[in-house]
Amino acid sequence: MRISSKLWAAALMLLASPSVSALEIFACEPEYAALARELAPQAKIFSATTALQDPHQIQARPSLIARMRKADLVICAGADLEVGWLPMLQMKANNPQVRDGQPGIFYAADQVETLDQQTELDRSRGDVHAEGNPHLHFSPERVAQVAEALAQRLAQLVPEQASNFLARNEDFQSRWQDATQRWQQQAAPLRGQAVIAYHSSFRYLLDWLGMEQVGDLEPKPGLPPTSGHLASLLELTEQRPVMAILHAGYQDPRGANWLGTRSGVPVLALPFGPGDEIEDLFALYDAVLAALLAVAE
Repeated sequence: MRISSKLWAAALMLLASPSVSALEIFACEPEYAALARELAPQAKIFSATTALQDPHQIQARPSLIARMRKADLVICAGADLEVGWLPMLQMKANNPQVRDGQPGIFYAADQVETLDQQTELDRSRGDVHAEGNPHLHFSPERVAQVAEALAQRLAQLVPEQASNFLARNEDFQSRWQDATQRWQQQAAPLRGQAVIAYHSSFRYLLDWLGMEQVGDLEPKPGLPPTSGHLASLLELTEQRPVMAILHAGYQDPRGANWLGTRSGVPVLALPFGPGDEIEDLFALYDAVLAALLAVAE
């Protein structure tokens, strides 16, 4: 009996694919490690960064190279967030499965429509992302889209467990939708509120909640606050109500604290990803909303 080439290819894929328990996932950021745990909890999941590290500025350390060398799947934000270190890791790890264009590399930003895409690159505007803002994990709708695409990718990598990945995704989507409705009800007092923030880190969060970022602690993306720029932000707080000054835990708080002390506007160091007491994405959203609502008028 002859076996078709398609059947042979399918059989070889099954033999080559790792089992779920042996699947090694390298996540560039903790939010994507958390999402991977929702879909493949038995996999070995490693996060290259913590919520207290700037994902733009990571060293391609030997320990990270070793982890990527063994990875079956690498999950990153994309949109050039990791451009300063991920290509070096890919090159030094010498793992063909996780090179760009291969099934073993997954960029979240490629699965959604990002905000603030740039049609022209102008370095005089600072460190901007041409493919859009990469911090999309604070958009519930986009997280759901990424989870759907990630489940499909996992099913492709471990086809014999495809039904399990898809079932876990259905469960996640249901719980995520219920939580999103709850968060939107809780966040009603935040709609229309103005904030000053560091960088565009919370762009998707503010867009989702209907809040407005009226000032940026950075004079230009990637540049630290200057005394002159902070003075202009202080004038801004005198001209209009500002609910809070926001920064992520990994960002230098000195400029925010200077401005908060002189303006009387509350300074919030919002958690930027799961870690420590924040176990997953659900807890992350709960913590961020609780912090914002605590200072809402």
